[in-house]
Amino acid sequence: MVKVVLGGTFEYLHAGHSRLIDKAFLILKESGGGCVHIGLTSDEMAGKKNHAVSEYSVRKNELEKYTAALIEKNGLSKDCCFISKLDDPIGPAAAGDYDYIVVSPETRKGAEKINQIRRDSGLKEIRICEVDFVMADDKIPISSTRIYNGEIDKNGRVQR
Repeated sequence: MVKVVLGGTFEYLHAGHSRLIDKAFLILKESGGGCVHIGLTSDEMAGKKNHAVSEYSVRKNELEKYTAALIEKNGLSKDCCFISKLDDPIGPAAAGDYDYIVVSPETRKGAEKINQIRRDSGLKEIRICEVDFVMADDKIPISSTRIYNGEIDKNGRVQR
């Protein structure tokens, strides 16, 4: 039974976020089952972004809808995914029992730091699964900041 972890703010739940979450569920499906744990940044952490971010409850609701559809599509157990609040950048991955951590190129260094903390604590490393950025039509990665600024939509279509 495999355990996959990933985390983020998940503002606007854009195509890049979908790729990360889809990869986590693909690992689960290919491994014959297990659990996906998504750490969702708290309002306090999200407030440190360089743009306004929706409240935790709104972002969590969007994640729950998206993951429920993935669970149904893949015929997985309804309890194979849970979402918890992240109050720090490391979260439960530093000490929890996980096999994989799914990251973007932007967050890979955080996963490497988590593995260093795990090694220092005598725990096994988590296998890092890096997922490429999803590029917008202008060949620049999709990001919540770009969406917030009105440059692109959630699917990377250029708006101006």
